[in-house]
Amino acid sequence: MKTIAILYGGKSGEHEVSLISAASIVRNLDPAKYELLLIGITKAGVWLLQEPSVLKQARAKASLKAADEGDMVGLPPIKGGRPVYAAPGAGLVAATPSGGVEALPCDLVFPVLHGTFGEDGTIQGLLECAGLPYVGAGVLGSAVGMDKQVAKELWIREGLPVVDFIAVRKADRANPGFMASLTRKIEARFGWPCFVKPACCGSSVGASKASDLASLEKALDDALLYDEKVLVEQFIVAREIECAVLGNEAPKAFAPGEIVPTHEFYDYEAKYKDPNGAALRIPAPISPQQTEAVMALALRAYKACALSGMARVDFFVDKRTGNVLLNEVNTIPGFTAISMYPRLCGAGGLAYGALLDALVDLAAERFERRASLKFSYEA
Repeated sequence: MKTIAILYGGKSGEHEVSLISAASIVRNLDPAKYELLLIGITKAGVWLLQEPSVLKQARAKASLKAADEGDMVGLPPIKGGRPVYAAPGAGLVAATPSGGVEALPCDLVFPVLHGTFGEDGTIQGLLECAGLPYVGAGVLGSAVGMDKQVAKELWIREGLPVVDFIAVRKADRANPGFMASLTRKIEARFGWPCFVKPACCGSSVGASKASDLASLEKALDDALLYDEKVLVEQFIVAREIECAVLGNEAPKAFAPGEIVPTHEFYDYEAKYKDPNGAALRIPAPISPQQTEAVMALALRAYKACALSGMARVDFFVDKRTGNVLLNEVNTIPGFTAISMYPRLCGAGGLAYGALLDALVDLAAERFERRASLKFSYEA
């Protein structure tokens, strides 16, 4: 039986989303196959081992509560042994005779950390150094997938269709004449309204629509609270289509679904707070040609970003032209009861529990493949 450490919470604007996703994953990991360690990460970035009662509650309730107590956990990179340690404090682990820390059993890590310090390559780098297999994309794929500008630039190099955009850095905002220059660029490139969002956030955190200079300034200020770089994008009157991709070297794309928001756009409120914020149509009611294009583009986008494990690839289908455009990729997509990724896989014949088994197997396969490489050079 494998012991899996579930990392959840985190220092991110998507902390609360992670609590819901993690609880859903906990309830669907087969207890006959896996022992679970719950490690909650506070908004300050402190790792805390959760007591068994928290695991029991997670299996019975809709969400996990934010971690606020427990023994502190660390992942020191060591050679051999178990590189997950807890320091005595809350009474869950005992002090060693020397007063040191206690090693915890851990075969694999499942990061359920949306956004910064979880989905952006930082946790992945730590796990690589610690020598632990983990679910999802590696360091490079995670970092690229998180940065919407970098992902789009890679897709453009591959000749893939993307929504037109202008990248804006925080330092630019203070330059005299910058807003006038940006306004001219917007009007020359794609006009009003436009969409403004942080380059490295998900779940529509900090995203808003701008229709003129005043609303653009507010939108930039809001987005720059969450990141030092934002994207100003062409606003497309479009249908929102999402495609699930699963796999390492030979990924598979599932038939896409459609998000039909009841809000002005598919914002954070519609995704996670309003139970009637959006309707999910699976499969998406688009033409066979559009379905084929979405699935093919999803695989090409996945490979261009060096992804592995899983990703949800998001598209716009222009209502006027029918053109399919890449929007963004999510390397740790939502796993809540209403999240599109597990539902798309389920519609394709891979039930939630089987999906989690597949992700664990893919993580182990990737780890073993990388472990076979040489990490020293002898002439």
